[in-house]
Amino acid sequence: MIKKIGFVIACLTLTGMYAQDGSISPYSYFGLGDIRESTTVENQMMGGIGVYADSIHINMNNPAAYSKLGVQVRDNFGITTYTAGVSHKMLRFKSFSEEQSSAVTNLDYLALGVSLKKGLGLGFGIKPYSSVGYNFEDLRGAEGSRILNEYSGEGGINKVYASLGYEFLKDLSLGVTVNYNFGTIDSERVQSTENVQFGAKDKRSSRITGYDLNYALNYTPAVDTNHTLFTSVRINTQANLSARNTKQIGSFSLATSQDIELIDVNLAAQGLKNTEVKIPTTTTLGVGYGEDMKWFLGVEYSFQKLGDLSNEFLEIDNLVYGDASMIALGGFYTPDRNSFESYFKRITYRAGLRYDKTGMVVNNKDIKNLGITFGLGLPLGNGLSNLNLGFELGRRGTSAAGLIEESYFKVNIGLSLNDQWFQKRKIN
Repeated sequence: MIKKIGFVIACLTLTGMYAQDGSISPYSYFGLGDIRESTTVENQMMGGIGVYADSIHINMNNPAAYSKLGVQVRDNFGITTYTAGVSHKMLRFKSFSEEQSSAVTNLDYLALGVSLKKGLGLGFGIKPYSSVGYNFEDLRGAEGSRILNEYSGEGGINKVYASLGYEFLKDLSLGVTVNYNFGTIDSERVQSTENVQFGAKDKRSSRITGYDLNYALNYTPAVDTNHTLFTSVRINTQANLSARNTKQIGSFSLATSQDIELIDVNLAAQGLKNTEVKIPTTTTLGVGYGEDMKWFLGVEYSFQKLGDLSNEFLEIDNLVYGDASMIALGGFYTPDRNSFESYFKRITYRAGLRYDKTGMVVNNKDIKNLGITFGLGLPLGNGLSNLNLGFELGRRGTSAAGLIEESYFKVNIGLSLNDQWFQKRKIN
């Protein structure tokens, strides 16, 4: 067990070094980057909903769900769940005049959950919040004096978190997550004019850190002997993060691409050396119905006043924020998880649908996202552990108003392993 814990801690450390390179989308140019999925493959394949909780899976976006870990398994005590997920995303970008394709592979999360006793669970891990990764051009003007702007960026924000879930009354669980946010966002704009020997360069960097809290309240009463009503209210509180900023401007030679002069801008004199980054509160309401570990169907609605988002140092001229919202529908079905005769009956089948209004209005166009998800949970060993495969088809944005429409196909692989920390010695 000590070796397993050491392995997980080492993985968490390594993930913090690499988790930022997670996007190739031009929409990661806006705001804090491309907002990433914040939950496991199991939940993602149900449209991303987090209202359901069981005894053998970690639910990273619902801290109250940790109270269910280990329940009905091995005397309700000492169950430890390790989970990790990777994804491969293939994208096709379509503008008014052309199409391009690309792909990116990511390590999405690493987490650990422990049932301390019946009704009390603890978890911690690391996951991305946003990723920045773009490289595009904007050519304007008449032939002979055209101006070319080249934009590039990289980085993002990650979260290291600790969660605690406790069932303080029958069927009523409360959870809280403490997130530490950290990351760096780098951006560069290079401008050149046709038939002019020199170009201009603008390089910016923001190092972002800070804490925020997530709360969850789950109410899961039994409707009858086999069926349960699942309800949850989750609040991701406003994150007031701090950013330490740097900026350089200068010129370069178009012939050699070498910098001629690069000057550090005195941001302190402009009041921009240290700025505040505000990520508005998100509220999620969920309800579902099903038979525990057998089948489930649920729906969730999230809303966020994204117009309150502020990032003074990285303001974008053609971007306006409005209210963001998301509605998702999803569920699962397991024919017979205890079947000895058929492995296929022990497989869990998941599917979902989600529609996002991102809250971003670019060139007076609302940026929306529609995704269809489906996947399989393949049991391993004792049946408590499983390999989860997931797939997502979706579309984001529009090719109108000089924008880019993204069509994507995402493949997810998640591993959920269960073990027991503490075993009582038995004397015959």
